[in-house]
Amino acid sequence: MTSETSDNAAQAAGPDSTPSTAQDLAGKGAIVTGSSRGVGADTAQLLAARGAGVVVNYRQKAPRANKVVGAIEAAGGRAVAVGADITTAEGRKAMVDAAVAAFGSLDILVLNASGGMETSMGEDYATVLNRDSQLAMLEAALEVMPAGGQVVFVTSHQAHFIDSVPTMDAYVPVARSKRAGEIALRERIPALQDRGIGFVVVSGDMIEGTITATMLNRAEPGALEARREAAGKLYSVAEFAAEIAAVVGSDRRDLPVGHTEYVGGAQDFLDVAGDPDHR
Repeated sequence: MTSETSDNAAQAAGPDSTPSTAQDLAGKGAIVTGSSRGVGADTAQLLAARGAGVVVNYRQKAPRANKVVGAIEAAGGRAVAVGADITTAEGRKAMVDAAVAAFGSLDILVLNASGGMETSMGEDYATVLNRDSQLAMLEAALEVMPAGGQVVFVTSHQAHFIDSVPTMDAYVPVARSKRAGEIALRERIPALQDRGIGFVVVSGDMIEGTITATMLNRAEPGALEARREAAGKLYSVAEFAAEIAAVVGSDRRDLPVGHTEYVGGAQDFLDVAGDPDHR
């Protein structure tokens, strides 16, 4: 089962939007990987506003992560900043240990960290980050995650549909590695179902104002405008984060394990490829 979310879904994710989401995550511990800025930072703040204690993860920029934590705490929420590299076993363990130590449990894992367009990290970095480390992070979380936990994998339409729909040349290595990561995670669905843990993929179009969109538009001028025209609109960082947060919570546990939530204009991709995981 898949769905394309409406423009109104972002509003539904806000902490004061409905009684069902106000503090519905109280007592839960969460990790949002790559959450010192952008979509991850906004997602962390939205989950914290609903009562979750959140591990704000960063790789290098401690001041940015501390600023996110400060904003959460100023709003009455709970958060800790953890400097950890998701590509290392030590980094993954540090995040899991921090969630349990600070909040008593790890109930929500948002796999948001991604990359691979960096030229200084080695030619296999995209695969290490977007496939191997995503699966390893899930395995580390499963050591402590209880029944009723939820896992969210964040991806892009350009990656989700890469096997059927070509994308920009500059993005192909990232897209293929993210799709490989999604497939590897989906192979764990039977084990997740046996443990009563949810798994949802949130796939979005290019996001206005992100580093990736800027880099792609620089590499292939006009790419951003082409997607705006095809999709009708492109979501902002805040709007996309709201969609991610919206799939977390007790009222969304009816989503099938492996559900794909399409954010924004995915219809042109679906018209060409169908749903690659539910044909």
